[in-house]
Formats: sequence, C-alpha cells, structure tokens
Amino acid sequence: MAAVFAYVLLIQPFVSSMGAKPFAVKLGVIPRAEAIKIGAADHKQSVAAYLVFKVMVYFGTLVEKAENKVEIPPDYPAMSRILHSSVKLDPYNMDAYYFAQAILVWDVKQIKLANDLLEYGMKYRTWDFYLPFFAGFNNAYFLKDYERAAQYYKRAGELTGDELHVNLAGRYMYEAGRTDLAIAYLSAMVKSAKNDAIRKSFNKRLEALKEVRRIQQAKQEYFNKTGKLPASVEELVEKAFISPLPRDPYGGTFYFDDKGEVRSTSNFASKSAAN
Repeated sequence: MAAVFAYVLLIQPFVSSMGAKPFAVKLGVIPRAEAIKIGAADHKQSVAAYLVFKVMVYFGTLVEKAENKVEIPPDYPAMSRILHSSVKLDPYNMDAYYFAQAILVWDVKQIKLANDLLEYGMKYRTWDFYLPFFAGFNNAYFLKDYERAAQYYKRAGELTGDELHVNLAGRYMYEAGRTDLAIAYLSAMVKSAKNDAIRKSFNKRLEALKEVRRIQQAKQEYFNKTGKLPASVEELVEKAFISPLPRDPYGGTFYFDDKGEVRSTSNFASKSAAN
C-alpha cells in the first residue's frame, strides 16, 4: 500500500500537468523509468502496458485527425521516451518493440534508436525471432550494414529454421564480402534441415555461392599474374583461369559490377520470387 501511495504521489503532478496541455504535447512530460519503477512496485507490467497503450492511443488519434484534414505533428521524441521507459519496466512487452519498429524506423528514420531497443529486447525475449528479423531488415535496407544484417538473420534462422531467414543470412554474408562464411553457414543448415524442400532451397543457394567463390578465386589469380582485373567472367574462361563456365542455378548470368564484385542477373532468386 505504501508503494502504491508513493506511486500515486509521484504520477499525480504529471497527470495534472498533462491534462492542462493541448493534445499535441500531452506526451511531453513522463517521469524517468527509474522513478516510475520505484513507484510501480509490483505493478511494473501493468504500468508498462499502460504506457504503450497511451502511445498507441495518442498516435491513433493523430492518424484519425489527419484523415479528417487536421494536421498535428506527432511528438516523436516523447513517444520514443515512453516506449523506452515501458521496456525498462517490462522487457517482455512485445507491443513496445513492434510499435517502435513501425514508428521509429519508418516515420522517424531513427534506425539506431530502434535497433538499440530491439537489442535490449533480444536479451529477454530470447525465443522471439521477430526482433532479430526486424534488426536484420533495418541494417540491410536502411543502413546497408550487410554484415550485421547477416548476424541478425542468422539468429532468426536459428530460432525458426525458416528458409527465408536462413537464405537472407547467407545472402547478406555474401553481400558483406564473406562468401566463405556464407558457404560454411549454409552447409551446416543443409545438414540440419529436416524438410526436403527446404534442404533443396539451401543447396541451391549454396551451389550459387560456391560458383561465386570460384569466380572470386579466378579473379584473384588473374590479378596476381597480370596486375589488372578481368573485364568479365567470360574473359576468365577464355584465358583458362576458370573452367567450365560458372553456372548460376537460379538461371542468371554472372558478371562484375562497377566495384568489381561478382553479381548475377538473377540476384540469386528464382523468377517467381523476383517477380
């Protein structure tokens, strides 16, 4: 009872303060997570759920007003502070992470802030593949940090065994210039795959990456002997640095991009996936 009373005393001034403010800034003043944690006592989960709900209602009301041609700029910093406070109170609150991914990433473009929140959640929600999946997407799509993206997708793949997550991990290892690592990873996943269709999918990407490695090795040998880079994959074949002509199992044609990296016109995806 004493803890609840202390919490009421703590939160009441802020509630009164918010009530006197216009709607657009009603999220502006929230006690620090440490202070709320003391007042919440054994009700941390309930308070955390309330904070997330408060943000959702606030944002939903803004969206509704926008649809009625009433534009009110969202208080994104306050929304972020509240979401961070909520997970400090209850690190298992899934809504906080998912809502942060939707708002902080897409609306505010605060990718690092969102990733920090997801990282925090991964320490607790160790079974939740969505958190590393989101972080992998953020790093690949927004930050172009393919090595970190691969690490996150690898974690998601280990949690689910899902073909998509595993293939994305392999792809981004390749994008990060870690072809050997991608091959080793996919080889291990092929051995552990229990579904024939998934095993075939992993094998297909594995075959493609092995061909990429063959080209990379031939390209390096060509450079060591000539002091220049080959103009095309076909030149490596013509000058006997590689044989036979590398074959992309996805049906594409291998080539060197502007940076000299090995690419394929298929982008290592089936035609149905590409479309």
